Amino acid sequence: MNLMLALTVNTLLTALLTIIMFWLPQLNSYAEKANPYECGFDPLNPARIPFSMKFFLVAITFLLFDLEIALLLSLPWALQTANLPTMIKTSIMFITILALSLAYEWTQKGLDWT
Repeated sequence: MNLMLALTVNTLLTALLTIIMFWLPQLNSYAEKANPYECGFDPLNPARIPFSMKFFLVAITFLLFDLEIALLLSLPWALQTANLPTMIKTSIMFITILALSLAYEWTQKGLDWT
């Protein structure tokens, strides 16, 4: 019964807040508020210029290595395992793959911004 009551209250509260969120800004709409904010300058370029593909490649590389470092942070706790040789082989293989992928990225000039 308590679960049903909590779900009902949460659903009603969410619906109420959603209705208020859509209804409240429409009460006092005026021309100045409806115009886009441009800092007082006339726009020189279109607002939707595409990013360079190089930016995405560097961002994906950063996320990849950041994730792998996060996985390596648990290594000291994992060393307390009973099967230590398997753990060491796995971590050395993981670090080797990291080093090889970094070397490949470097030789392919994927880290050069120019």
